[in-house]
Amino acid sequence: MGVDFGYRGQGLGLPESGPGAIAPLGRRFGALFIDWALCLLVSYALLSGRDAQAAGNWALLVFLVLSLVTVGTVGATPGKLLLKLRVIGEGGVRLSLPKAVLRSVLVVLVIPAVVWDRDTRGLHDRLSRAVQIRV
Repeated sequence: MGVDFGYRGQGLGLPESGPGAIAPLGRRFGALFIDWALCLLVSYALLSGRDAQAAGNWALLVFLVLSLVTVGTVGATPGKLLLKLRVIGEGGVRLSLPKAVLRSVLVVLVIPAVVWDRDTRGLHDRLSRAVQIRV
């Protein structure tokens, strides 16, 4: 019973499965874990003076820069590339630089990233009009 809203991504004109479909949550979390581990490694080795507590703080800045540079240029962070995911704008176009900046800042704030819609898009993706898809 209830209303049938269709599959995830149908309202965005995306396929139900395969390349171009909404990225599954498991892969998205895996990509985030890979990116965060990379940022912690870089911040620990290069920025924090080998202080683990300071490395966590520096990792936020490294993550912001990583996200801005990679999503703003190639449409994916290293973790997303490894797990065959991509960030695109609604309608299948490349995400513009201002939208990539907005998205990256909102991801670092965390709360917008954990508020989802029925397509499992976070508030950071909705506000920047972005979609994470399978490649």
